[in-house]
Amino acid sequence: MNSAPRVLAVLDDLLTAAAHDDRGALWHLAEQGRELDANLVRLLPGAEAGEHQEDVLDVLLVVVAGSGRVVAGGDVLNLTPTTVVWLPRTSRRGLVAGPEGLAYVTVHRRRPGLTIKPSVAPPDGYEGGEAPCMLDRVCPECGRFSQDPEPVFCSRCGERFADH
Repeated sequence: MNSAPRVLAVLDDLLTAAAHDDRGALWHLAEQGRELDANLVRLLPGAEAGEHQEDVLDVLLVVVAGSGRVVAGGDVLNLTPTTVVWLPRTSRRGLVAGPEGLAYVTVHRRRPGLTIKPSVAPPDGYEGGEAPCMLDRVCPECGRFSQDPEPVFCSRCGERFADH
């Protein structure tokens, strides 16, 4: 692993290079050995990342272009370029893009990878069978698994899940 600092992205260049209708995660931090995750996300004008809850991680949201608002319960936080918002874990919140859209960076601690656990003996009376399929909880845009049993919007990129 190279521990030397380096420029990974220039956000203005990424936003300029993106097609007018590109939405969702335009960039993400992908360096090996990192302890953080970061994403550049764009919502089109008037688009929403519906109310959702991140149960495990605090998220820092930094607005880089456009405008919008965070809706959290009865509170509304206005978003403009250079606004920094802390989204504490377990808080319910939704995002709404303004008339020119909204581009923001999210930063949070990296999620631990999935691990394979040793098998355990099945409980008495277990009849076998497959676990339920949970593909409906995987974001079609960025591949993030949602902890919400009936997700409407992805908490990472804002993409709407298909059945909603």
